[in-house]
Amino acid sequence: MPIEITMPRLSDTMEEGTLIKWRVKAGDNVKSGDVLADVETDKATMELQSYDDGTVAKLAVEEGQTAPVGKLILLLAEVGESVDDALKGVGGGQSAAAASSSASKAQAGTSAVAGGSGPGDSPNATSTATATSGGAGGSGATGGSGRVRVSPVARKMAEEHGLDPATITGSGPDGRVIKRDILAAAQGTAAPGSPAAPAPAKPLKPVVVQAPPTSLPVGESKTISLSNMRKTIARRLVESKTTIPHFTVTVAVDMDPLMEMRTSLNAYLESQGTKLSVNDFIVRGSAMALQRHPMVNSSWTDAGIQQHGAISVGVAIALPADKGGGLVVATIRDTLNKSLRQISTETRTLAKKARTQGLSLEEMSDGTFTISNLGMFGVEHFEAIINPPQAAILAVGAANEKPVARDGKVTLGHEMTATLSADHRIIDGAMAAEFLVTLKQLLENPAVMMV
Repeated sequence: MPIEITMPRLSDTMEEGTLIKWRVKAGDNVKSGDVLADVETDKATMELQSYDDGTVAKLAVEEGQTAPVGKLILLLAEVGESVDDALKGVGGGQSAAAASSSASKAQAGTSAVAGGSGPGDSPNATSTATATSGGAGGSGATGGSGRVRVSPVARKMAEEHGLDPATITGSGPDGRVIKRDILAAAQGTAAPGSPAAPAPAKPLKPVVVQAPPTSLPVGESKTISLSNMRKTIARRLVESKTTIPHFTVTVAVDMDPLMEMRTSLNAYLESQGTKLSVNDFIVRGSAMALQRHPMVNSSWTDAGIQQHGAISVGVAIALPADKGGGLVVATIRDTLNKSLRQISTETRTLAKKARTQGLSLEEMSDGTFTISNLGMFGVEHFEAIINPPQAAILAVGAANEKPVARDGKVTLGHEMTATLSADHRIIDGAMAAEFLVTLKQLLENPAVMMV
């Protein structure tokens, strides 16, 4: 009996998913746990995995197409069942997409944007998410109908360069036209693996070299399609700024004592493969400050202000452009009871996973406070948008060396700005200031954080 794999629902807001890239093709044998495809939801791009062993009988959705939750996207022939029998089992060999779909037999994971929704209602969702880049790969060679098979990215690039994909020899699987073919055609060269173009005839007349333009070319105006993840980021940012009364408070922190202690600790920990970052101290200090100011560790609800017992600090992680961009927040659970070394190890592990294979819903949920650190990019000061339903977010700038006033004298010292964006329904100005004063004291006296 054929196994029907449908588009799974991975969050309470997901209504459809986009098939970014197939990892299998018709006739491939797959085993439980094998990755079938990359699918973009409203949260991120995820890996779609198989629960069953079998043979791929039909890919019911082409790359680049969007399918609603519950729609059949792949038909799998059971072990011992022929592909023909599997196709007959869903309509006598007709398109599998027209077959009625059952509960999804696939498992998948998702990476949420900052403040994303919790786990969805799909019983088959697991935590093996990825943040892969959309648009890779194409949809195959020219079919029997004569339609040119070209990947979505290649088709868009062809339009931008004024090229006709039908005139380009594809070098992708089954002769599909892919990105490198368009680039090669635009540059007048052959893509690797594609048939060599015939040598051009020698010109009969000398080539006239035109003078360079007197002005530089301007950038091309174009519309960039929105990914599901980018749409979700936009929606949640607008929701946060329009429904939460933000206000910000900034404090300058003397970072010399912390920088000195960090240097000493890292020299001691180097042989153990551990290196503490400035952000590790900020995470630890924030957790201790939240303990002393529990209202900052709260959320606004219709029933009232929910003051959280646990302190779990979220760290914002920017994803690289080749992984789709966007932002995810990794949660350091029970932060208050973790040492600097534990915080450092966990943060690095989660950041690496977020940028390669993606974070699970569990690794991004239940945060009670968020830290966004742009200091690593040299940014000195900025204001962050609150990650609902949390009450506040801390924006951290760079710890730069600059002229500072110390003990009545002007000298060189490391100074960092920390800006708290707070929900005025929960936190008033004095409360925000008191929290920052506590955090400042902890960071300027880092030995206290070691106790």
